[in-house]
Amino acid sequence: MENPLTKFVPFLVGEFPRPFQDLYNKVAQNEQINNDNLEKELWQAYDFGSRYHEGQKRRSGKSYFENHCVEVAKILAEWKMDPITIIGGLLHDTLEDTEATYEEIEEIFGTDVANLVNGVTKLGGIRFSSRKAEQAGNFMKMLISVAKDLRVIIIKFADRLHNMSTIEYMPRMKQHRIAVETREVYAPLAHRLGMAKVKWELDDLVLKTLNPEPFKEIEKKLKSSLKEREKYIKKITDALVKELGEYNINPRIYGRPKSHTSIYGKMVKRGKSFEEIYDILAVRVVVEKVEECYLTLGILHQNFKPVQERFKDFIATPKSNGYQSIHTTVVGPGGKLVEIQIRTHDMEQTAEIGVAAHWRYKEGSKDTKHVDSHVKWLRELLDILQSEENDPKEFMHLLKIDLFGDEIFVFTPKGDLVQLPRKASPLDFAYNVHSEVGHSCLGAKVNHKVVPLNSELHNGDTVEIITSSSQSPNYGWLKIAITSKARNHIKRYLNKQERDESVKIGEEIITKSLRRLKLLNLKDDVKNAYTKFGFGGEDQLIEAVGKGNISIRDILNKIAPQDKQVETDESEETSTFFSFARKESRSIKLEGISNIMANFGKCCNPIPGDDMVGFITRGRGVTVHRSSCTSLPLLSEESDRLVPVEWEVARNDIFNVRIKVIGQDRKGLLKDLTESISKLNINLTSVDIKVKEAIATAVFILQINNLKQLDRVVRKMGQIKNIDSVERSQH
Repeated sequence: MENPLTKFVPFLVGEFPRPFQDLYNKVAQNEQINNDNLEKELWQAYDFGSRYHEGQKRRSGKSYFENHCVEVAKILAEWKMDPITIIGGLLHDTLEDTEATYEEIEEIFGTDVANLVNGVTKLGGIRFSSRKAEQAGNFMKMLISVAKDLRVIIIKFADRLHNMSTIEYMPRMKQHRIAVETREVYAPLAHRLGMAKVKWELDDLVLKTLNPEPFKEIEKKLKSSLKEREKYIKKITDALVKELGEYNINPRIYGRPKSHTSIYGKMVKRGKSFEEIYDILAVRVVVEKVEECYLTLGILHQNFKPVQERFKDFIATPKSNGYQSIHTTVVGPGGKLVEIQIRTHDMEQTAEIGVAAHWRYKEGSKDTKHVDSHVKWLRELLDILQSEENDPKEFMHLLKIDLFGDEIFVFTPKGDLVQLPRKASPLDFAYNVHSEVGHSCLGAKVNHKVVPLNSELHNGDTVEIITSSSQSPNYGWLKIAITSKARNHIKRYLNKQERDESVKIGEEIITKSLRRLKLLNLKDDVKNAYTKFGFGGEDQLIEAVGKGNISIRDILNKIAPQDKQVETDESEETSTFFSFARKESRSIKLEGISNIMANFGKCCNPIPGDDMVGFITRGRGVTVHRSSCTSLPLLSEESDRLVPVEWEVARNDIFNVRIKVIGQDRKGLLKDLTESISKLNINLTSVDIKVKEAIATAVFILQINNLKQLDRVVRKMGQIKNIDSVERSQH
């Protein structure tokens, strides 16, 4: 172990390692930090991380700690984060990649730092899959961690930014996976948290990784047109500075091209070359006060003709991610259209690094107003994600609406402002006001005119909701609502209604079935069997019966062996119904007699491994069904013709099984499905595939030996891209 005195050597001899000195200089530039022990605390963290990461190298061959952990801390210092967050960034990989423990970090650096490092470590363990349901589940884990402390995601953004900037040393496959993950998760989240600079930097690094040729071409053309852009910006700047100077306003004016990704997107969308894209340039005018923003706007419009439809005031109506600025497009010198953004210095900070701009180190307090709004959004999203009604398949789609959707601003009858995504309906507005208003929404008035619930709202609309106590949500509303909040409340209501109805039906089925079987005395035992099926209570079991997921036979099979006091007047054959055992016998026998005349029910096609029951038919011997077969006449007057049977098959006997596959249609889907079957050496006797509205439904008939083989093929088919469900079909 290294001598602990070494950590004090730099203070004695006056020499710190160069990477540490660079980091400290960046941190010290933040005037808001007032900490006399900053140098010692920062050095303690640097020394700790350096010792634990000693000997670790990056793929480039450079020191892992100095060339990654320190660089992450530098990015956080540039964002003017507080020392706790910077130290958290410096140590963010110690728990995952070294022998350091949470307790050790907590003891030396405090609980806050330990929790940040632990939170980032959990995020690092997430691996995103191309399958939407898994990706949604992983994203949920990430957001749960982030919602506890937003600084976790700020550190993770710095970590991801540096990793993406050095991604060329990774294997090509890993580069692609990390870039896709960044594009689908981190860039949208940065946008939603107002971190515009982080978002466009991540977007450009993704473009550079996934589409290197277009990136290089745009980079080359932007460099070659640099002098021309600077000359053009000077023309606009000179006119503004002269006019604003008369009002004692000293603006900071600068211009920069839009991100490579934005330019590439415009080229692809419009089908034009780089030279044909006119809105490549954006000019920023940064002033001291809000009133100066509007004065600047007036002077700008006096000098350059504005384009009316491209004016937006995000100061009066800020975006939900906290962004504030005035956007106006004017006809600049030479007749070129130029977008100009006018904002204050504080708005500039918020626009660049969003929520990170509000984590200020002011005597231990933080600017909680903006932070709380982001935490509130995250907690609302988590509430939706964690509700049992949430469908992970549509989660990413809903999230994109919440993260990326253009916003509109509408008003309540009292003049209150409500933000909604573009294409929102009055139903979305109603649920935004309150869930109860949404549930009882009968109609709406937009600008004092009655409109249908599926009408599209527009900027500036005044919306009034008409409610009725007799109104309630229906499934058609899910086609109208687009916000995740509205859809979640509608689904929750409909699912509760369906559960209540299923419980009512289940109760009726249990009572009537047991009465017919003359086993009404077992009703309490049947209801109390919920633990045997993994349910949390009686209602869940009764609901499953009502939905047809569990039959009375399934329940009686579970409870009868333990119940020695079953009283029934049924014949001996009927009473043997309770002794159906889950045996792995290799024969089909009736009451121990082999070679009986037996047919397999075509409705359910039982195979070895299935629980079965025989039904005595007139003139055709016994027809064998799966115990769970819905065609089985268990509750009919002929229930005394049900008999127990066992398997008697040779190892190479084959059975026909029907498999139903549902997924998104794409080129090569059928080929991938049939190949997965043939690779398992399974014979395919029939296939029928239909496509409706881009959803493919395929029915396969396979020749299977046993249940294990069937489980294998179902699992393999389920792993194919774009497949939503694979199940054994009865019909």
